[in-house]
Parts: sequence; structure tokens; C-alpha cells
Amino acid sequence: MVDLLLLRHGIAVERHQGVDHPDRCLTPLGVDRTFKVCCRLRDLGLIADRLYSSSYRRARETAELAVKSGLAPELELVRCLEPGGDPWPLVQSLQGSCLLVGHEPDLSQLAAELIGARSDALRLRKAGLCHLRWDPSHQDPRGIAQLQGLLRPRLLLPGCV
Repeated sequence: MVDLLLLRHGIAVERHQGVDHPDRCLTPLGVDRTFKVCCRLRDLGLIADRLYSSSYRRARETAELAVKSGLAPELELVRCLEPGGDPWPLVQSLQGSCLLVGHEPDLSQLAAELIGARSDALRLRKAGLCHLRWDPSHQDPRGIAQLQGLLRPRLLLPGCV
């Protein structure tokens, strides 16, 4: 089975004058909460063999926290997970347990397409996780993946707002 974990980056600094920038970093709260989420996921046994991340700073920092927590052994930066990228060639090549760290609405749209739902059917919160699974014998997993879980940080961390 392919186990796909989709992790949205943690809380990042605000956009400057409403404009996104690839170098926006995680806030101190974002670092703390994201690390705790990653540790909780690891404790629940959701460990990835491979980790692919957007190269945008906030996603890269989130991926580094995932590695630091033991959620994945190392990270690989891929452009296809940057906002507006095309993740399908990567998704179709996945094997085993893989963690993708990226952005909204791209990750939610990817998850929705994998389970055969409307593109707005799911929404990942910052540092939220979506777990999907499918049989690797399918060359194209669109519409056949099974949703295993959609987790908000506050469900993973009691007392988290």
C-alpha cells in the first residue's frame, strides 16, 4: 500500500501588503506547534520513509521539524510542491509511506482529487495532516485513494487553539 501523509506548513509570518513571498518563515508559535504536531504524529506511528517538501521557506522549516521529530529520516526539496505546482508526476511515482509538505489550497485539492471528491471538499489547517492510502498496483491513484484521517492540530494537541 501507498501511505501518503500531506502536511500543511505551520503558522508563518504575515504576507507583506497582502503579497505572498517564498521566504516567509514560521513564527515562533508556528515552530512550537508544528514540532509538537510532528512529535505527536510520530508517537501515533505515522512515520514516513520519504519526505518531499516545497522549497518555500515556511514549508522547508516545517519539513525540517518533521525530520527533527523523527517523523521522516530526511527531506528532499521539490518544486512541484510549491504553490501552483504540478504534484501528479511525483504522486504517481510514490511507494511505501511518504510525507509531502506544502501549501493550501494545493494539498487539499490534491487530497480531494485522490479520493474522488469536489476540489473544495477538504481543507487542511496550518500544521494539519491528511492521511491517504491506496493500492500501488493502480498507475493513476486519482479517485481510488481512501481517506484514513484529516487531523487539525487541536485534535492532536489537547489545549491547542
